[in-house]
Amino acid sequence: MGITMRRGFHCFVWGSLASLLYAGPTNLDRNVKAATAQPDAKGAAAQSVIPVIRPEAAAARASAEPAESAPGLAEPTFRLAAVTPSDASLGLPKVTAPEPADECLLSQDCIDQYLWSLYERARKIDTVKVSERYKATVKKKGKKRTVTKTRTKLVTQDFTWKDPDAAEKVGMSMPQYVIGGMERSFRLKLYRLMRAADDAGHAPGITSGFRDDYRQSIASGKKAATDSSYHGGSKRGGYGYGLAADVVSTKGETRADRWITTDLLWKWIDENGQQFGIGRPYLDRDPPHIGPIDGKEYVDKRGVKRAGS
Repeated sequence: MGITMRRGFHCFVWGSLASLLYAGPTNLDRNVKAATAQPDAKGAAAQSVIPVIRPEAAAARASAEPAESAPGLAEPTFRLAAVTPSDASLGLPKVTAPEPADECLLSQDCIDQYLWSLYERARKIDTVKVSERYKATVKKKGKKRTVTKTRTKLVTQDFTWKDPDAAEKVGMSMPQYVIGGMERSFRLKLYRLMRAADDAGHAPGITSGFRDDYRQSIASGKKAATDSSYHGGSKRGGYGYGLAADVVSTKGETRADRWITTDLLWKWIDENGQQFGIGRPYLDRDPPHIGPIDGKEYVDKRGVKRAGS
């Protein structure tokens, strides 16, 4: 009987060891499966809150939580995806990068919009010479006589209304009329010149672009015949063939200041305009007026050598 009990005890011990050895790998396998499944769940949770929680807050929360892993296994590592908050989420205004000048050269619309912006920012005020007739009493051979004399005076003129009036007569918008009426290649040259002048700090503005015969007829001061203006008279080709513009500087608080900066702009054009294909054909006779140096107007007034120098 003693031998039988000893044999039973041995069977019990070996059976217990066998069950432990069998159960151990099974439980370990479960723990591994749970541990490997856990990061996926946490990763899914992290992905769902990233858009509403800033990265620094999420990182702080992850470091504060105790690690949950099976004893004896390497602790799983978690990496939060880098999130850059948008300008809108931070309450910042959306900033658009300025369009480079060389990119604008590829778009006629961009060129025309820039030239129109120069037209819009220039005051349409000019000083013109006006002849005035008046009566005067003179003494000749001891006798007094009343004669009529003529004198010239400078008058400030606001011609803001003239381009809108001309555009309305032909049923066009202002940009269509003033900018679109100029010849296409001249607009490109004008754009490059004005961009360079802008970069040089001269703040150029355009006071006059295309002019048809009607617009030329109501122009004041020194001007060509109604149909002969290089701004776009019918004798020069009309709409789409304008080869002239009038430019001034818009820099300065007072008109006296703008006279000074405008004179500096004209001198800058005289020194640098040739590399852009544009010059002032009349110089001080009509200082704001510019045109292409390879055009008939400039060559006639300044000569071939000056145009190609």
